[in-house]
Amino acid sequence: MLRLGSLNLSSNLFLSPLAGYTNLPFRLTLRELGGLDLATTDLVNARSLLEKNPKALKLIETRPADSPLAVQLFGSVPEEMRDAAMVLESMGIASVDINMGCPVRKVCRVGGGSAMMTEMDRTAALVAGMVNAVKIPVTAKMRLGWDDENLTAPDLARALEETGVSAIFIHGRTREQGFSGSVNLRGIRAVVAAVQRIPVIGNGDVTTAEAAKMMFDETGCAGVSIGRGAFYNPWIFTHTRDFLTTGEPPPEPAFDERVRVMCRHLDLMVEIFGEPLGCRMFRKVAPWYSKRFGPANEFNKRVVTTSSRAEFHEILSNYRLWRRQFLDDDGQLKPGYRPPPMVASFMQEPEVARREHIPVPRGPVEVW
Repeated sequence: MLRLGSLNLSSNLFLSPLAGYTNLPFRLTLRELGGLDLATTDLVNARSLLEKNPKALKLIETRPADSPLAVQLFGSVPEEMRDAAMVLESMGIASVDINMGCPVRKVCRVGGGSAMMTEMDRTAALVAGMVNAVKIPVTAKMRLGWDDENLTAPDLARALEETGVSAIFIHGRTREQGFSGSVNLRGIRAVVAAVQRIPVIGNGDVTTAEAAKMMFDETGCAGVSIGRGAFYNPWIFTHTRDFLTTGEPPPEPAFDERVRVMCRHLDLMVEIFGEPLGCRMFRKVAPWYSKRFGPANEFNKRVVTTSSRAEFHEILSNYRLWRRQFLDDDGQLKPGYRPPPMVASFMQEPEVARREHIPVPRGPVEVW
């Protein structure tokens, strides 16, 4: 159990917003597999929501099975963010999350996303206006800072705690890093230590149940939020829940189970977006599933052009036949063709430690 303001959750595992991916079909697919409670939508422009822009309304589309749901807002105008939060509350949304972590230039350029971490007083005032306007929990998603020289997350977390936010979600990278480089668990731990009354939820590179446990253990965070890891492994929420309970590493889902879930995801895309659009959108989703199929070139080069469900199933059927050459007598991938285990960046050895030889600096010893 975890409490976010007035919201009691049955799980401390969260789905992070991932622009273009964490839409209603994907959220429903994950919820059917279990282990997930609060999920968050793609980031939504507060002004577009107030203007009832059809694209913004589609981003927050939901249904009873998709509950509880948080909507992530981005924007820099206090009145727009406040009013958008009030609209969401009136619609029955369970929680509002403020995006302070998006590194994309077009979001930062208008004062949203990671840019909010550079103006602490202004950001705190904006958040206070939202918290005071609604009764549902308001949370903030941030990064460690703008760059390594400006790790402002602990100070900002303290300031936001005073405004009344219900939780801090912290991605263990800076804005400068984007999604590259290693997640800094010490940085997340510093944010945990900076607040006194609210939960801190860690995020970044959690691709396995073991990685989730390490983030819990090394940072002291109250919860873990998973984004891209849920695309590599849609079972990660139920796997992590079981691993934290039993200590037994979960088995990799079988190929047929991966295909079943992929097809269910496509069916939901078609149901919610219509067949032409749903299939076009699925072109960028299917290759995430195939990353764990073993050899998948034959599948990937064709699935990115699919335009109908019938065509997708034809591609899949042909791929199954092609894939047989890589299987042993038991129908399992031969050792040389099995995908390597997924390892989070923060669980890997430093690059220098993994090199066979430590490079020697050039120049005289005195200047080393």
